[in-house]
Amino acid sequence: MTRLSDIRISTLDLAPIRADGGPGQALRNSLELARHVERLGYTRFWVAEHHNMDGIASSATAVLIGYLAAGTSTIRVGAGGVMLPNHAPLVIAEQFGTLETLYPGRIDLGLGRAPGADQYTAHALRRDRAGSADDFPADVEEMQRYFGPRTPDQRVIAMPGTGTGVPIWILGSSLFGAQLAGMKGLPFAFASHFAPRMLHEAIRVYRNHFTPSAVLDKPYVMLGVPLLAADSDERAEYLATSAYQRILALIRGQSLVQRPPVESMEGLWLPHERQAVGDFFGLAVIGGPEKVRARLEVLLEQTNADELIFTSDMYDFADRLRSYEILAELHRG
Repeated sequence: MTRLSDIRISTLDLAPIRADGGPGQALRNSLELARHVERLGYTRFWVAEHHNMDGIASSATAVLIGYLAAGTSTIRVGAGGVMLPNHAPLVIAEQFGTLETLYPGRIDLGLGRAPGADQYTAHALRRDRAGSADDFPADVEEMQRYFGPRTPDQRVIAMPGTGTGVPIWILGSSLFGAQLAGMKGLPFAFASHFAPRMLHEAIRVYRNHFTPSAVLDKPYVMLGVPLLAADSDERAEYLATSAYQRILALIRGQSLVQRPPVESMEGLWLPHERQAVGDFFGLAVIGGPEKVRARLEVLLEQTNADELIFTSDMYDFADRLRSYEILAELHRG
């Protein structure tokens, strides 16, 4: 059986903005968190592309990755991920080729096919570029060519980028990404931190379709996990109410700035909203150290994942730091 100490652990950060804060503090916190988990032995620190969301400061993903890589020394830094329909592949290849050139051996590029935005934001991002999720497989192949060795007949190159071999991950919250990642022999990161329903089927599809490639000889699965760890179960349940409120706001189309925890969610949500928030956090790990350990052992027994990447949406930054400390202590055994 796979044990927690046998796998890699990593961090996914959205640079959350507090109700009483601003994007500057959120970005500085992101760097401090990256340094914190680097000291604790985490493998990678990823940030995600989101647009038109007042509670998330990680929209300019490549720029933020440069800031994080410059302020750390060993941890891998990357995108979890870049939503490729929003961008021309050449532009992303140049950005991440530049990052890899500046910070060799430390950059990851996770690619997603969802737009990550509403139709109005998508139009603002793309204007006349008719990017579509249907283009995703071809766009991934184009990206691989830009990072590979230059060929004699190659008319367009990414500079920097050519020959850098930036590791590409396929991200997914459905079966499409799982199948594509398997067929291309690429590592697969499943977004179970917000879409846990398809988890087991996606892993099965990925492993069944896996074809060895130049980058992987066997499947590699990373799972996103919401982490709300504290020194006691009661404390963790209390702190988790901030995360519940944020997803409730997402469902309602309200502001996504972080809200302080509350003693009870009763009266804040309707029954169907409580169910929807519960579904969103279906894979969440909430509790004190022993509860967290038990929950993660069950997850690993069920999935045999190779790596877990954790997001911790807590209002007070000190609580987020402690949450990752508790996990690191469990990981060390």
